[in-house]
Amino acid sequence: MTMLQTQTEQQPDLNWFLNKKYLFLITLIAPLIPVFSAYQAVTMEVGLWLWLTAFINFVVLPIVDIIFGKDPHNPTEEQEEALKDDKFYVGIMYLASVGHWLGLIATTYAISVLDIPWYHYLGAIISIGAMHSVGLVMSHELGHRINKKGQVWAAKFVIACSGYGHFNIEHNKGHHKHVATPEDPASARMGESLYKFARRELPGAFFRAWQLESTRLARLEKSAWSLQNEIIHSWLITLVGFSAMVFAFGIQVLPFLIITSFYGWFQLTMANYIEHYGLLRQKLANGRYQRCEPKHSWNSNFRVSNLVSLHLQRHSDHHANPTRPYQLLRDYPEAPAMPTGYPSMMMLSAFPPLWYWVMDRKVVAWANGNMNLVNMDASAKDKLFARYHKMPETDTTTP
Repeated sequence: MTMLQTQTEQQPDLNWFLNKKYLFLITLIAPLIPVFSAYQAVTMEVGLWLWLTAFINFVVLPIVDIIFGKDPHNPTEEQEEALKDDKFYVGIMYLASVGHWLGLIATTYAISVLDIPWYHYLGAIISIGAMHSVGLVMSHELGHRINKKGQVWAAKFVIACSGYGHFNIEHNKGHHKHVATPEDPASARMGESLYKFARRELPGAFFRAWQLESTRLARLEKSAWSLQNEIIHSWLITLVGFSAMVFAFGIQVLPFLIITSFYGWFQLTMANYIEHYGLLRQKLANGRYQRCEPKHSWNSNFRVSNLVSLHLQRHSDHHANPTRPYQLLRDYPEAPAMPTGYPSMMMLSAFPPLWYWVMDRKVVAWANGNMNLVNMDASAKDKLFARYHKMPETDTTTP
């Protein structure tokens, strides 16, 4: 192969890389669509506009992912040096953090002035819940920059939009430590439905976060209810923001704010469910779990949904290198891969029989047929072993 041939074959990847920086501006669209749809709904008095964000998230994105396919490019070492300190990537997140509040305020205003049937009200709830899920991704990325106070406060600000103030404490100090183990409430077990997982994950994540923060403050001889509690910081922003909207638009908007927050939380739970389903880190001889590796997270490398989610779908690299900024996250072709992007997989997870049909066989293949290596729901263990186990009970080979 000649040098010219090599350069020609690499050119599409290079062009994609050169344009990709500005394509991350798509992240700003997520909060701006609710602003636009609320404006259209109010001025035209047509509640159908309030479905726009939901339609884009659950219909348009999956189709666009198929059209544009997967992202083949991993940055080189030279490109990483140019990318890692580029403030453009942080600036996008700061702008989007403000945008999420604007999207919530605009839609809440529309709800307060429009006389619409219940199904358009439902459209507004699903749309803002979808927006909240992107805001939680934003907070997740900002919250990992624990040594940069501006980004940490921006994480608290955007996560306050959905009232999920404990997430970053739980995620950074709990989930990353215990990921892909039975001890982690945010790692789904094979045979566990999304709805059973939600009943375990939602309260489990909160209690773990509160315990972690209480323990930290106890070492400083501070009360868990002091203003040094970082969870309370975000809760106070939520309280001020929601109270201001209730004061401005009327008490009738409070149920909308609460329900959309809960639905945003559930969207995050759906993401957590699909990211580590059935994957298990093995215990070592010293009683500790093996180090988290790329094989312990499900990946999805579709171009468009990866841009919207700030490369969250390159989840294997994120867990293997949790402090790596989103613009540097790499795809691992050898990592376990989901067949589609997050929006489609999250919808699939809502239908447990379809989810099991697609994903259980992938988990079995990941474990090379040895069900001893799988993180399984205890109530489904016997059935799953009978159906899928192909290795001797004594085999403990790590996949």
